[in-house]
Amino acid sequence: MAEIVLIRHGETRWSAAHRHTSYTDLELTPDGERQARDLAPRLAGRSFTAVLSSPRLRARRTADLAGLTVTGVDDDLVEWNYGEYEGRTGEEIRSDAPDWYLWTDGCPGGESPDQVGARLDRALARAADLLARGDVALVAHGHSLRVAGARWVGLPATDGGKLRLDTSGVCVLGHEHGRRVILRWNSPA
Repeated sequence: MAEIVLIRHGETRWSAAHRHTSYTDLELTPDGERQARDLAPRLAGRSFTAVLSSPRLRARRTADLAGLTVTGVDDDLVEWNYGEYEGRTGEEIRSDAPDWYLWTDGCPGGESPDQVGARLDRALARAADLLARGDVALVAHGHSLRVAGARWVGLPATDGGKLRLDTSGVCVLGHEHGRRVILRWNSPA
């Protein structure tokens, strides 16, 4: 049975500083480039029928350095839109809004968990349609891929907060006895 492989992009300046990064298009750091290259041997044994990427530079560059050929850019794979919280750390945000929690509150001027869930449902549906032909890779971002993991197994988008995903982490979604399951989560390069 074919699988969906989720790949988080390598480290950027803002991810290293724990800054929320959605629409700001940052390059990978030298460590992020190394992380992405380290993915190549792990992915070398797989043949992908499709490699879908977020349009952001950090995702597309990670795919390239990992030896993957992007076959399609999918706007539904972009990172959670943090709106007014773009570029801020969780600590900075909580200094103004002490009870704020991304996974339940979303972001002012940005997206709610349900909006992100709806986007990732569409991306997962497109990927699932391709599974009859083989494995599919989705190269994207930490929070959006955490939502994808939760949604794949029928959990609400808010439960993505329970799935840690490090830079260049790899996850595998698949099936067991005809049901959707998470086969592996946050495997390091």
